Amino acid sequence: MDDTNDKWIVFQNRSYHLPAWSVSILPDCKTVAFNTAKVRSQTSMVDMVPESLVGEKGSNGLQWHIYKEKSGTVGKDDFVRHEFVDHLNTTKDSTDYLWYSTRFDVDGSKTLLNSGSKPVLMVESKGHAVHVFVNEELIASASGNGTDITYKLETHLPLKAGKNDISFLSMTVGLQNAGPFYEWVGAGLTSVKIAGFDNGTIDLSSSMWKYKIGLEGEHLGIFGDGINNVKWISPSFPPKDQPLTWYKVVVDAPKGTDPVGLDMTSMGKGQAWLNGKAIGRYWPRKSSINDKCSSSCNYKGKFFPDKCRTGCGEPTQRWYHVPLSWFKPSGNILVIFEEKGGDPTKITFSRRRVTKICSFVSDDYPFVDLENWPNAIKSADVGRATPHLVCPENTSISSIGFASYGNPSGACGSYQQGTCHHPSSTLIIEKVCLNKRECALPQFEGLFSEDFCAGITKSLAVEASCS
Repeated sequence: MDDTNDKWIVFQNRSYHLPAWSVSILPDCKTVAFNTAKVRSQTSMVDMVPESLVGEKGSNGLQWHIYKEKSGTVGKDDFVRHEFVDHLNTTKDSTDYLWYSTRFDVDGSKTLLNSGSKPVLMVESKGHAVHVFVNEELIASASGNGTDITYKLETHLPLKAGKNDISFLSMTVGLQNAGPFYEWVGAGLTSVKIAGFDNGTIDLSSSMWKYKIGLEGEHLGIFGDGINNVKWISPSFPPKDQPLTWYKVVVDAPKGTDPVGLDMTSMGKGQAWLNGKAIGRYWPRKSSINDKCSSSCNYKGKFFPDKCRTGCGEPTQRWYHVPLSWFKPSGNILVIFEEKGGDPTKITFSRRRVTKICSFVSDDYPFVDLENWPNAIKSADVGRATPHLVCPENTSISSIGFASYGNPSGACGSYQQGTCHHPSSTLIIEKVCLNKRECALPQFEGLFSEDFCAGITKSLAVEASCS
């Protein structure tokens, strides 16, 4: 099978051009209404414009409040077992979090094989992630990945003489919803061992484990209606790199009508709320620099999951959408729960601003008004797409950065002229579109000389700036 070259297909005694790796839709088995490789939709290029958090006294007047979550099952545990329980079956999707806690005594009978060295903690889990605390100090974290949610962790264990509290905050980051027997895929710890003692490796899997479902702050609802159920501390500066910390700050709404994202690259992992509404989980974990990324993308040929991958070495997600309808003019309460530690003073809102818009349409691009199908297939314009450019509200097309009618190539932001190029392309598009919020070019080929580049299928590529 040839999966890299375009083909002409004969169907019911009619010939149809079918680009490689594409699908054509013929509602009446005759008329091509749509082809997945010939999409006339506008492409937009956006910038994320940062805006510092602003309180009632300006950005320098932000007053941060904190509340420290207790690690482990300090206080009252929910139940006790001498085995590991499945995370998902226990929490029943009521929370991402499940505490596993036990106590390990270091007495005279436990001596290290090598004097001065530390024992090694070995953990295995069905997923998805875990933070390890020893005597209320975070010592390590581990997680699965997009391919395999299970993980193993080995780390040195800083034990002291006497009693040591070892707690694991097991976390899920969503539920699997596809694949064979996905409803049987569990999560949580399956094995915990300590190696390095002269009497051999100690298996804690059958020790007495205390369990606590969820976080104290979750149960008290301190991100919403229960925000006054705890005593918040108001330091001069919010602490940085502190695990298990709730942050609260009152902010004004960003100005304008552009969509807003919360930039969390300065934080580790956790959840966020605005005015009691869940923005969601955040985890700006960086992808591997060893992943294979491509500067260009071509879906022709055999498909594989890493095809057209971008962003290697960058956070897998940086901005988290906050609907504008959630904001009040002032007095908005932003609550952050940070699991690992970060710098809340560097959290910003970012505006999603459209800076450039592009359109690429060829003479053979199909377009049919499917909502008015009976009349559309009788129209003389059937089968001809129209370039259409639209700037965001309160902006207009301020300049034409690129325009070429002929055989241009490339993508939005990197169009290039081909061997066939009409020299008046930019002037013609400027005359039709400049200083307008939107413009359409019906029968656009009529704007150019008819004998231009005879014998080839011509395309029109346009890149415009909005301001």
